[in-house]
Amino acid sequence: MDLYFSPLACSLATRIALYEAGVDANYLEVDPKTKVVQKDGSDFRTVNPLGLVPTLRTDDGTLLTENAAILQYVADRFPGAGISANSAEERSRLHQWLCFIGTELHKALFVPLLDKTAPQDAKTYALNKNMSRLDYLENYLKGREFLLDHFSVADAYLVTIINWTMATPPIELAKWPAVKAYHERLRARPSIAKAVAEEFELYKAELARHKAAA
Repeated sequence: MDLYFSPLACSLATRIALYEAGVDANYLEVDPKTKVVQKDGSDFRTVNPLGLVPTLRTDDGTLLTENAAILQYVADRFPGAGISANSAEERSRLHQWLCFIGTELHKALFVPLLDKTAPQDAKTYALNKNMSRLDYLENYLKGREFLLDHFSVADAYLVTIINWTMATPPIELAKWPAVKAYHERLRARPSIAKAVAEEFELYKAELARHKAAA
């Protein structure tokens, strides 16, 4: 299968899931500014007209978009990895957390903060409205190792999003010690440590490329 990704973007979660599953995939880097596929110079928008990662081409050629859908596909495609749900009720919980991370954290809180073109008023609004989501997460994670009773694709997504606090100074993880401890613990997990290290190097190369083109 082919995973179209951008370094340290939300597509990192799918890389983590694939590493957890121990399966091979083709990782095709997409420049987030130019939408050029680095391997062959093609326009990524011919694959996904929205130009958004992750995009997954499955073994049979089917194209999947949207992070939550791709993560659930990978979890179900490789049940032996143990990163999906173990029951119908737990599957609902998994879906609940993927939705929460995608809407309440990813899009509502971090996208405005990371958008260099967003006005300060928009950033302030996002902070004021959505910091309670981190409070909610803090209370939930107290005494818990994972979002479910075991590591799942929801954890792969959440640790990816929490990584972004390194680029959003208004959010100090020290204020949410359970979230901070969760993040530090998961960053040491082999699949996550490997994925983050690899994509961090690609991210540095991406920044250098953009600087040279400016």
